Amino acid sequence: MPVKQIYLDHNATTPLHPEVKIAMQKAMDVFGNPSSMHSFGRDARALVEESREKIASFINAEADEIFFVGSGSEANNTILSIFTCEPSQCANPCNMAHEIITSKIEHPCILEASKCLQNRGTPILFLNVDNYGKIDTAQLEKMISSRTGLVSVMMANNEIGTIQDIKKIADISHKKGALFHTDAVQAVGKIPVDVKKLNIDFLSLSGHKIYGPKGVGAVYVKKGVKFCPLIRGGHQEKGRRAGTENTLGIIALGKAIEMRKVEMDKEEKSLLELKSALKKGIEKSIPDIRFNGHPTDCLPGTLNVTFQGVEGEAILLYLDLEGIAVSTGSACSSGSLDPSHVLLACGIPAEGAHGSIRFSLGRDNTKEEIDYTVTKLTEVIKKTRKMSTAYK
Repeated sequence: MPVKQIYLDHNATTPLHPEVKIAMQKAMDVFGNPSSMHSFGRDARALVEESREKIASFINAEADEIFFVGSGSEANNTILSIFTCEPSQCANPCNMAHEIITSKIEHPCILEASKCLQNRGTPILFLNVDNYGKIDTAQLEKMISSRTGLVSVMMANNEIGTIQDIKKIADISHKKGALFHTDAVQAVGKIPVDVKKLNIDFLSLSGHKIYGPKGVGAVYVKKGVKFCPLIRGGHQEKGRRAGTENTLGIIALGKAIEMRKVEMDKEEKSLLELKSALKKGIEKSIPDIRFNGHPTDCLPGTLNVTFQGVEGEAILLYLDLEGIAVSTGSACSSGSLDPSHVLLACGIPAEGAHGSIRFSLGRDNTKEEIDYTVTKLTEVIKKTRKMSTAYK
């Protein structure tokens, strides 16, 4: 077994915050159905609404603009599904234009949902990005039309960390009469997010990226915007998402958000320092590398690096033997042998995309762990390059 255990894959998921664990333990006896009118149900309902208020306050929304779902992927699928609503078959028709514009570097849940919608006849248009992963807003200006119902662009990319100019993209969308959605799963709790200042109509977030539990997320829908549920049934969440609420998960998500409000700013400074140390260490010790993503408009804890002449999977496995957990890209794409669609869209050749590693840092990482990682990474790259026929 390795001497150390170092977790550098926080964009995939995060460990539970200690305060979230305590909140979950306390809430385990709150078993009532939040829709029930008796005291057991009312106790559960009060805690659900308390979490709703915390989330709304954190992103500068109103409480009744927030509803809970099972994950970020469900949140994103929910928003995209609105624009396939058929008025003749829907009790609450939205009557929206059906064309959707998104980008080539979205999370797999957006891209796969888009493919499905395309197969059902929904026009989907895809925006290009530059070498840093920034959306081509000039292309958006030309592409958007009166047929466009929705523009969906992620706030911060899960693989390279690039942060988009969301306000500008939202303004372009609204100028043409389209609504705007952002997948903010990697952004909320890591950078400031204000739905009013950013002029957002729909936003998705998830618990397990911010030291909360898996299996719970939330959707923001701007007041006055028409909405059709993806999951139908009972009247939970004011009819926006049927199914008995995940009370325990919702309470934990609320606590995670509460702790983000307390710790986010201080943590951002710490993560930037650690990322800088990691970047400098790699630059000093390892030749023939490329850093991917925007150099400044980037998540504080995300660093994506291409190592010429080696396979990312080999680097990952060798580092794992040294007790260091990293990623080759999106956890939701693991098992795929295809190179990262994000890196390909940024103009990186397939060979380089195959040789890329994502380091995503978190609240418990230390400078000592970064130094150890640089030392072991240097050894791993030397070893794998010696075995590689692609590196000269």
